[in-house]
Amino acid sequence: MDRLFLDANVLFSAAYMPKSALLELWGLNATLITSEYAALEAKVNLEEARPAQLKPLDKLLESLEVMDLPSGKIQMPAGINLAAKDHPILLAALEANASHLLTGDKAHFGPLFGIMVKGVLILRPGDYLRGLRKS
Repeated sequence: MDRLFLDANVLFSAAYMPKSALLELWGLNATLITSEYAALEAKVNLEEARPAQLKPLDKLLESLEVMDLPSGKIQMPAGINLAAKDHPILLAALEANASHLLTGDKAHFGPLFGIMVKGVLILRPGDYLRGLRKS
């Protein structure tokens, strides 16, 4: 069973748009994971953009494994060039033993899309879902 780590922008978009295709992730036979860091970022951004959607976000978060901030046991892999603000996302996905890190952050994670980093495949959520439909 896949272990899907959801970045803040995935959480934000799923809560922001009540009919988002991203909600399909919650119906999969997969373990959904995020971190306190990602959940907080999604909440802050949603509060600024559409405060009424905070309740749907909280409901979505109830069905995820929400892990603490990365413990520091895992270091950033050599050769991975990410903005410092994104380090906690990748490190949390690694620490959670996620099979996938799903993010829509093309600006920062774009060069890593389709790349396996220490056992975690980094993909856009739509690419992951399309891959499931093909198999």
